[in-house]
Amino acid sequence: MGKLLEGIRSPRDIKSLHREQLSALCEEMREVIIETVSHNGGHLASNLGVVELTVALCLAFDPPKDSIVWDVGHQSYAYKLLTGRYPQFSTIRREGGLAGYPCREESGFDAFSSGHSSTSISAALGISEANAVQGKDGYVAAVIGDGALTGGLAYEGLNNAGRLHRNFIVILNDNTMSISKNVGSIARYLTYIRTKPGYIKIKRNLEISFQRLPLLGKPLAALLRHMKARIKKFFYNPTIFDDLGFAYYGPFDGHNIKELTETLESAKLLHKPVLLHVRTYKGKGYQYAEQDPGMYHGLSGFDVDTGDTGDKSHSFSDAFGEALCQLAEENPSICAITAAMQSGTGLSGFRERFKNRFYDVGISEGHAATFAGGLAAGGMLPVFAVYSSFLQRAYDQLIHDVSLQGAKVLLAIDRAGIVGEDGKTHQGVFDAAFLQTIPHVTLYSPAFFSEMQSQLAFLAEKGDGLCAIRYPRGKELYRPPYFQDMAEPFSLYGEGDICIATYGRLFSFAAEAREGLLKGGIPVRLLKLNRIIPIDPAAVQAAAGCSQVFFFEEGVRQGGIGERFGFLLQERGFAGQYFLRALDDPYIPHAPMFRALEALGLNAQGMAAVVLQHCAEKKGAGSSEKTT
Repeated sequence: MGKLLEGIRSPRDIKSLHREQLSALCEEMREVIIETVSHNGGHLASNLGVVELTVALCLAFDPPKDSIVWDVGHQSYAYKLLTGRYPQFSTIRREGGLAGYPCREESGFDAFSSGHSSTSISAALGISEANAVQGKDGYVAAVIGDGALTGGLAYEGLNNAGRLHRNFIVILNDNTMSISKNVGSIARYLTYIRTKPGYIKIKRNLEISFQRLPLLGKPLAALLRHMKARIKKFFYNPTIFDDLGFAYYGPFDGHNIKELTETLESAKLLHKPVLLHVRTYKGKGYQYAEQDPGMYHGLSGFDVDTGDTGDKSHSFSDAFGEALCQLAEENPSICAITAAMQSGTGLSGFRERFKNRFYDVGISEGHAATFAGGLAAGGMLPVFAVYSSFLQRAYDQLIHDVSLQGAKVLLAIDRAGIVGEDGKTHQGVFDAAFLQTIPHVTLYSPAFFSEMQSQLAFLAEKGDGLCAIRYPRGKELYRPPYFQDMAEPFSLYGEGDICIATYGRLFSFAAEAREGLLKGGIPVRLLKLNRIIPIDPAAVQAAAGCSQVFFFEEGVRQGGIGERFGFLLQERGFAGQYFLRALDDPYIPHAPMFRALEALGLNAQGMAAVVLQHCAEKKGAGSSEKTT
């Protein structure tokens, strides 16, 4: 495995390989991807589907001089293998290793860092414009999947790019839907002819010649263009891409390297925006992924021989889905919205049981929020289940189309906090801070499944306006024996002159830290915020009676809940010491969740260490004063 890959340090190294070697290279890449993802986790089906397309791109273009921008980036593994990263590929998604997405810091071959959907066309257009202004050579190509094309940002980019009068290439990787079927042998033949370099050169030379003819040249050229358009329209179904100003070609076989390479070379000759439509199959080359590409989209690991995906332990997403189904049984106004993340957010069961109240709006979080506002205005109770990092894309809509309307919409914010191996683009560390800036928001943050269910029920029944509940990825952690489920704004455990305050998943670590400190003879009051927006004044009062308050937050420091809590303490005239540990740099690199929290000092040991350090400093300061 990896015999040919060992000799490849850049895309230029594959240009000398003959056809049989290229086929063997594709098989090698698939073997490496399957084996690596089985151990490290990651995205499998999407990466297996673009192997030949990636090879063709590297044959037709010359990265990094030419820029290839991958949308979402969860299909960039083959590109990493062909751009000198094969020796490090076994480290992908591991702490200190390769990122699971394109990353400019990682390699000069990565033209644009990505992780969220529908950004490639706008980003590639920006790179193309920068090249033009600076007089740089180099082609620019954006690779976008049909799923990402459901995002409105992609159409904004297409609309802007269609006005260009220079080369700009978009490759639509279509693996599920049909954009436009050009049926019949004549249409197929015309597509074949129109993408031949010779045809393109002759067509361009003729146009230039007609333009130079005196008097009749320009009118004749315009007449021929009109006739060509009418003939093309007769044989072809016009596409939205044609209407936006792109030369549309396709669909092509996305697994035919020769055809793809020739087509890409032809596209480079056109002095206008080009959209190449290619058809690929997710999971190609691995039986289990071909049969169920959805299951093998994102994995934590699996058995290569059997396809067994391993750990199926109950998660917060599962618990949310079950709780929502129970509420929907009792309340016919409850409906569920997802932005193409039905399985990931635990809504598969809801879809099966309440088909007429389930909406998958595609990868369009902004639309989902406004759609929810409309549903609420019409008398429904919409619940929008969305990953924390993806909710960032709907900030304006939450303000203008939900909060401002006074509409009751419930956000179920999944993957809140550190998510682990998906890394910088997916860490759910901004939601609490930006929601805090929106008027009249109510936000709860449970630590356990049962608590989430009771808080969700409370918000559904008694919540008002924009309500939200945020919960982490994966399963629940340590549950202390004294913990009690409640939808009250806060919970208080124990007495002491030292207070540890926190919310959400970190409560489990705080409880363990408290127990360790108690064994060391340090009594600690543990304050758990259940409702983090707005913070209950009584919770602030409970902490204000202590001489030292330590707030731990799995989110950004600036504008976060901990910063707000400190301000409220100060307003109350708190005379003690306040310590806040949160994320000063929110772009947390990929690493297992527990390792990331350990590095940030947000696990039990880190919390206890901070308290002990400050207690020792305070004691030392007190001894020094006595000595003086």
